[in-house]
Amino acid sequence: MEELLNTEIMNDKTVADVLTIDFLASIVGSVLAAIAILFIGFVIGGWARRRLVHLGERHQHLDETLFNFLGNIVRYVVIGFAFLFVLNTFGVETTSVVAIIGAASLAIGLALQGTLSNIAAGVMIIFFRPIKIGDFVEVDGKMGTVKDITLNFTEIASLGNVQIIIPNSDVWGNTIDNYSIYDTRRAEWEFGVGYGANLKTAEDVIRDTIMSDPRSHHDPEPFIQVNTLNSSSVDFLVRVWCSSADYFQYQADMKRKVKEALDAADVDIPFPTRTIVQSES
Repeated sequence: MEELLNTEIMNDKTVADVLTIDFLASIVGSVLAAIAILFIGFVIGGWARRRLVHLGERHQHLDETLFNFLGNIVRYVVIGFAFLFVLNTFGVETTSVVAIIGAASLAIGLALQGTLSNIAAGVMIIFFRPIKIGDFVEVDGKMGTVKDITLNFTEIASLGNVQIIIPNSDVWGNTIDNYSIYDTRRAEWEFGVGYGANLKTAEDVIRDTIMSDPRSHHDPEPFIQVNTLNSSSVDFLVRVWCSSADYFQYQADMKRKVKEALDAADVDIPFPTRTIVQSES
């Protein structure tokens, strides 16, 4: 009887040892599998990101910032799936985890509506490229040079070199005046001469002065015509094309040059006058 009892005890110890070894082997196997899955996930995620970034760098018409963003998104998605596989390896019910993540994402999305709208607008700006770094633009009443475009905001340097930060939702949701998108611009002035001035002489002086400047484009043809008969002046409307890079300085220079040329040609330039009539009491 005693021998039978000892045999049963030994068998129980053997079974316990086997169960312990099997359990440890199972744990080690799961850990190794998890490490392998995570390693493969990081490798595949990094490879996918590099491929997208390389695609943006290889084609000049594609925006590198957008492909950097998309590459990071793809990398995180791949790594996220790898973590789900790891949880599944350890016997965790992934469907409940996905449901929890979905609920948390919804709550976070509702709490960060403004931020997410800026991010969505940033993606649209980067993808469709209505503006780019270096452009001179007017957005939401603010004028300046674009210095940076992030997923949350657009940075503009004003004419006084003041930093202006505009949320991307305001950029995408407003009218954008991009003064740098085209190579040429049309400058426009109004020059007034007196009613006693010779209009043909005045027109020739204005035309010769402006068109002799090397920044003036002869194609398209300049427009120089009498436009308005004001109370004290005859106004010429002048429209001439120039390069966009020259626009502001060119427009300012021509005002002074035309004024000096009209003075030199003795063409009367009127100025507002007021006549006071005093009645005798």
